[in-house]
Amino acid sequence: MTIAEVQGSEEPTPTKAEGRSRGGMPPLLRYLIIRVALVPLMIWILVTLVFLLMRVIGDPITAALGGRLSPEQIEQRKAAAGLSGPILGQYWDYLTGILHFDFGTTLTDNRSITSIFVVNGLATLELAFWSLIVAFLIGIPLGRVAARYRDRYTDVVLRVFSIVVYAAPVFFLGLLFKLAFSPFGWPVAGRSSIETEIALTNVTPQTHIMILDAILWGNPDYVWDVLQHAVLPALTLGLLTGGVFLRLVRINLIGTLGADYVTAARARGVSERRVIRKHAFRNALVPVVTVMGMQIALLLGGAVLTETTFEWQGLGYTLAQYLIKRDFIAVQGIVTLFAIVVSIASLVIDVIVAFVDPRVRF
Repeated sequence: MTIAEVQGSEEPTPTKAEGRSRGGMPPLLRYLIIRVALVPLMIWILVTLVFLLMRVIGDPITAALGGRLSPEQIEQRKAAAGLSGPILGQYWDYLTGILHFDFGTTLTDNRSITSIFVVNGLATLELAFWSLIVAFLIGIPLGRVAARYRDRYTDVVLRVFSIVVYAAPVFFLGLLFKLAFSPFGWPVAGRSSIETEIALTNVTPQTHIMILDAILWGNPDYVWDVLQHAVLPALTLGLLTGGVFLRLVRINLIGTLGADYVTAARARGVSERRVIRKHAFRNALVPVVTVMGMQIALLLGGAVLTETTFEWQGLGYTLAQYLIKRDFIAVQGIVTLFAIVVSIASLVIDVIVAFVDPRVRF
């Protein structure tokens, strides 16, 4: 058999386009369908765990109101809250309520948990926004510096800094900032001064995001007051995430600087600063976008301690207050909302990353 015959008898290697067509749908579409289909399963597992953990703690009505109501009144409260029936019936009512966006009513102050999520959740969203800005301003530039001066004194100092700010407890950093800045008259508690808060309650329409309400009011003094109150909480929570970004940017930028196209750019006489800015830095940011989704859960978890430390009346602060009051119905609803938000945020980040980085689709 000749070489031509052997070559002719071999099956041609399928191209990437042919490999895509064999599956019947583009890889990106297939990835998105699978990822979206996993979200309801993830949410169901999370809300089921929350329900079971709250039932393991015990009877929430007795825990919250025991000693203040008679046994007959407690039984009436149980029946009204749907906690007097069998556990499967309670679970079914819990799931159907979530499907109708009804997360229950608090035991201690009779507030709708959905309204708590709207009012206090937007406060947490505002804090997370400021914290992400701080994290980007700290993590990305310092990560570039650390990569450029790899294994030098500057790099060592920045690596130690990233480890310290990531490992330090959030409440400890918050207390340090309060002790450091309070002697200078810097605001260390609340989302604004009392005067500003009273004035902003009259804004129409009220967004419950303090900085937007201050801008809508049109008073620069109110805007400055809100920004001052946001600095220390955002710095406390932003340093935690900024340490992660610093190390991610450094590691990925070092890897990108060793790529062939970067070496070719250097061979053409391109300056090191331009190589980093134009050729390596953009590709090094892809993993940072991926980790942003993971940091949302970290921000929400850190928000509980940060908001409590600075009396920032968001979801974390509200959750801590209901824990002190032993209002487990409120705790169950807020934690469930946390789980749903984290799941949806992870989906959004995964979709963004799939468009940015084609490797994720396969």
